[in-house]
Amino acid sequence: MKTPLCILAALTLAVAAAPVHATLNVLACEPEWGALVSEIAGDKAKVYVATTAQQDPHHVQARPALIARARSADLLVCTGAELEVGWLPLLLSKGANPSIQVGQPGYFEAARQVTLLELPRALDRSLGDVHAAGNPHIQLDPRNIAKVADALAERMAQIAPADAETFRARNRDFQSRWQTAIKRWEAQAAPLQEMPIVVYHKNVSYLENWLGLKEIGTLEPLPGIPPTPSHLAELIAKLRADPARAIIYAAYQSPQAAEFVSAQSKVPAVMIPFTVGGSDRAKDLFGLFDDTISRLLDAQK
Repeated sequence: MKTPLCILAALTLAVAAAPVHATLNVLACEPEWGALVSEIAGDKAKVYVATTAQQDPHHVQARPALIARARSADLLVCTGAELEVGWLPLLLSKGANPSIQVGQPGYFEAARQVTLLELPRALDRSLGDVHAAGNPHIQLDPRNIAKVADALAERMAQIAPADAETFRARNRDFQSRWQTAIKRWEAQAAPLQEMPIVVYHKNVSYLENWLGLKEIGTLEPLPGIPPTPSHLAELIAKLRADPARAIIYAAYQSPQAAEFVSAQSKVPAVMIPFTVGGSDRAKDLFGLFDDTISRLLDAQK
């Protein structure tokens, strides 16, 4: 028996009108937040990350492909605290997506969920690239990740209420695994307490605060100012008199200055992944901290 065309047409319209299980489109500014969204959302979100671990998050081009992603995003997850000030405003303007503009539910800043370190006493360009809101590189303290995860899960639940319980349940599972991992990391990293280090840029302050590392110098003469021969000479002289245990630089930074100072001072240069994807082992948030702590411990041997 043939089905009348009018019935087929009605069935087609009914299927088209039926609720579709929509997937949340998320644009993450940095890999750590893309990884966190995936932990919370699973297959309920499509995540696109604007940067990679090999890019300086301060300096990114708002290229057409990225603008297109912003145009179709339901949720934008960024660090904030002026980390993306050089490119995010242009991305929001060109993308012209009202859902992810500042102040809208689709705009989420991770830095607003935690207490920021290194609030400047004065804003003076002679002091280098100082962020007015405080140090934005919050992701290297896993306790910050936990706080951001709670807030992010609730924001995702607000934007996609049909999947709210999924987001909350997955966050509870993540938090359980994460707190167990934090205890393990802190036990492993106990020998790092008071370990003197040199850093490239002021981007590991939260790691220092968490593990009790002691920063005694920087490769940059001022934040955001590339290393100069005179500054490196002064640093080498200082390290010969008062050695550090490691010279730390991020995966996205050139190793040249760190390796030069290392060769002259006999202090090992240590690359840390800094974010998800920064090393072969740092494939997710758990691997990021596993690898970071392992590399720091190796420097002590």
